[in-house]
Amino acid sequence: MRETAYAKINLALHVRARRSDGYHRIETIFAFCEDGDVLTAGEAADLSLEVTGPFANALAGEADNLVLRAARALGAKAALTLDKRLPVAAGLGGGSADAAAALRLLGGEGAGEIARGLGADVPACLSSRTARGDGRGDEIEPVHIEGLSGTPVLLVNPRVPLATAAVFSAWDGIDRGPLGDWEAGCNDLEAPARRLVPEIGAVLEALAAARVARMSGSGATCFGLFDSDTERDAAAARIAAACPGWWLCQTRLR
Repeated sequence: MRETAYAKINLALHVRARRSDGYHRIETIFAFCEDGDVLTAGEAADLSLEVTGPFANALAGEADNLVLRAARALGAKAALTLDKRLPVAAGLGGGSADAAAALRLLGGEGAGEIARGLGADVPACLSSRTARGDGRGDEIEPVHIEGLSGTPVLLVNPRVPLATAAVFSAWDGIDRGPLGDWEAGCNDLEAPARRLVPEIGAVLEALAAARVARMSGSGATCFGLFDSDTERDAAAARIAAACPGWWLCQTRLR
């Protein structure tokens, strides 16, 4: 049994207000890449989780995480292995996507309700299809954007982790208006994220050849949308040569 935890990007993200419960009211368009972490499950008498892959060390020492919480909520018993291919604290919904993959892989009733209880991004990651998110981002409405599926994407991260809570705390509280057309929109979290991790500016400059270049979520990963695989791959080659320490992923939108 195998399931991909598809990388999430926010095509645009507008922060409208701080809520009394500590969360923020946002308006966003979620989209998902073809690639991500990979979760596998085998039969077992109990529940266990092994983390492997290039970013496994970032989760070392965690006694609990969203994958285990999702599995426990389903009452599942399985030997789980998470191949951690996406950077952690990177704005790609990694932990939420992993939890959603566990819910899809292990099945059971009430997955949608469990997803809402696990985190704001988990409901969108459960379907891993293009959708608008309102409220905390957990009020999901599927949307169809003509020509979006299959779009070549380049994900770039400067290998600097960035905590979501820190970025939202640094938001200036100014409502810059509702989300309309996503291509004319922006990511309101980019400015506070760049103050915390200035390398984000360099990443966006490196993606200047893209049709759309924007930070995803709370950062620090940025994405570029390209008109062809050839243009995407050429940009990836240039960036890899100039900044060999950065993490890159050449993929497409689902």
